[in-house]
Amino acid sequence: MEISIRQLVQDIQGEIAKGNLMPQRAAELLIQLSALLGNITEEITQRDYEYNLVLLQFLDNETKANRAKIKAEVSKEYLAKRRAYNTRDLAIELIRSLKYFLRAQEQEMREAKY
Repeated sequence: MEISIRQLVQDIQGEIAKGNLMPQRAAELLIQLSALLGNITEEITQRDYEYNLVLLQFLDNETKANRAKIKAEVSKEYLAKRRAYNTRDLAIELIRSLKYFLRAQEQEMREAKY
C-alpha cells in the first residue's frame, strides 16, 4: 500500500505534537517537509485541473454560473482539491513551527555557554 503525501504530512504532524522532539530529529522533519512541499504543489496543480474539468461540465449544462459552481463544489474533485490545499497549508505551518523550534533551541544553547 502506497502512503499518500497527505498521510506523510499528518504523520509528521503527529510526531511533532507528541513533544520531546530532539533538535536533530526536528531538522530531519524540516528537510522532509520542505521536500514534500514540491510534491504537494504538483498535487494541487493536478487537483485544480480535475476540478476545473468538472466545473466546465456543469457550466455547459447550467444557465447560471453560480449554480454550476455550487454543483461543482459538491464533487469529489472539489474535495480532493481542498484537501490538497489544506495539506499545503499544514505543511507550511509545520515548517514554520520547526524553524521556530530550531531557532529557540539554538538560542538556548548559545545562552547556556555563557
